[in-house]
Amino acid sequence: MAKKKDLGHSAHSKKADNVIGLEGVMPRPIKITMLGAGSGFTPHLFNDIMSIPGMRKLEFCLVDIDKKRLDVMYKLTKRMAHDFGLEDKVEIKATTNRIDVLSDSDYIICCVEVSGTSCVRFDNDIPLKYGIDQCIGDTIGPGGLFKGLRTIPVWLDILEDCEELCPNAVVLNYTNPMNMMCLAAGRTSTMQVVGLCHSVQGTSHWLSELAKVPYEEMEWECAGINHLAWFTKLEHKGKDLYPRLLKQWEKETRERKVTTHTEDAWDLVRKDMAVHFGAFITESSGHLSEYVPYYRKRKELLKHYCVEGYGGGSSFYANNWPTWRKNNDAERLRELKQKEPLTQPQRTWEYASWIIEAIEKNKPFKIHGNVMNNYYGGRLISNLPEDGCVEVPCLIDSNGVQPTCYGDLPPQMAAICAADMRMFDLAADAAIYKSVELATYALMLDPLTSAICSPAEIKKMTLELFKAEKKFLQGYK
Repeated sequence: MAKKKDLGHSAHSKKADNVIGLEGVMPRPIKITMLGAGSGFTPHLFNDIMSIPGMRKLEFCLVDIDKKRLDVMYKLTKRMAHDFGLEDKVEIKATTNRIDVLSDSDYIICCVEVSGTSCVRFDNDIPLKYGIDQCIGDTIGPGGLFKGLRTIPVWLDILEDCEELCPNAVVLNYTNPMNMMCLAAGRTSTMQVVGLCHSVQGTSHWLSELAKVPYEEMEWECAGINHLAWFTKLEHKGKDLYPRLLKQWEKETRERKVTTHTEDAWDLVRKDMAVHFGAFITESSGHLSEYVPYYRKRKELLKHYCVEGYGGGSSFYANNWPTWRKNNDAERLRELKQKEPLTQPQRTWEYASWIIEAIEKNKPFKIHGNVMNNYYGGRLISNLPEDGCVEVPCLIDSNGVQPTCYGDLPPQMAAICAADMRMFDLAADAAIYKSVELATYALMLDPLTSAICSPAEIKKMTLELFKAEKKFLQGYK
């Protein structure tokens, strides 16, 4: 069992961005199946995997039920392999039926999205009618709940097929709502599943910029739940960075004045939470404002703490996601038509390729992953619910994903996480058992929804959402 103190920093840093991989060579050919291959993640993850030094033969299988997007991604990955001089190392396959390719897969990467853009407006506009103003709405709140209710039954079918066809595969999940997805998997499947996000990597770099210290010299620890993990330690050469930062952030959040007027520089919800609860949190103010009951319940609070875009803008995701998706599709087509060879980008800090490399080469590597809190039978975070999903440091080597036993979070931080975990608890079970009643209870416990609506209003809204999205919610009773 990996101990927290045994782990060093991840190999992701500004200074180390040109590091292409771990020592050693890949000992065997591997097979990776990419589910939801039309996703914007696919080109980056494919390049990351192909950038692993010492890569031997790779079978890369693309699966998507949208044949048009699948065909484009197949052609694009083939073009990437050719232009990057990697054709001899990879065999690329594409299918709309995962059963065709799951057998003997070593790794499954899940980026599926159920319903496409069909329900984005329902997820946002129906709750807005009841006074619930969402920024992102895909991991918690009414939007997050209903995305989970649509997605989790498909996800569990996928895992059931994996149990039959590739039971030893490691499943890397990128699909939101992350906590609900991993929680449902942990309660129903025997597959080794880890949920991957990039908020820890991104926020740790952002904190080094805010603190004005070199990233590689910053010492930090982080744990909690996805999008709500706390940097409980933040030091530079043995000195606590928080006293100076908290003093600065208190002034910024009170006066709404920051030195750099960019969306990220404002980040007032995160800074305000740090001032009042003692530590910085991993996700943007837009996401975070939906995880707590404080910032989106009155217009004057929204106006003071929330700015455009990921800073907390109203209906930001619903207003922009269809356009982003359309633009991503257009960009792929543009790349296919480009006459000049594609230029291979640097390997990114997304965890998937590093996990695969660390397991195959048996080289220890640290990530922050989403796993069940009772992973080893006890609790990874001692003062959070045992049967919930947490985000903690994990050691990766040939033994697979080995989460750390983190211990206690500071009690006020644990209480904020635990409140959201109660919502996720009922939401995951609502999707597992296809229960309208459990879904309603989940929203009654949601921090933002319960800060605004009465139980009767929440029930009425839940039923209205079920009616609007019934095409994608078959079997719920």
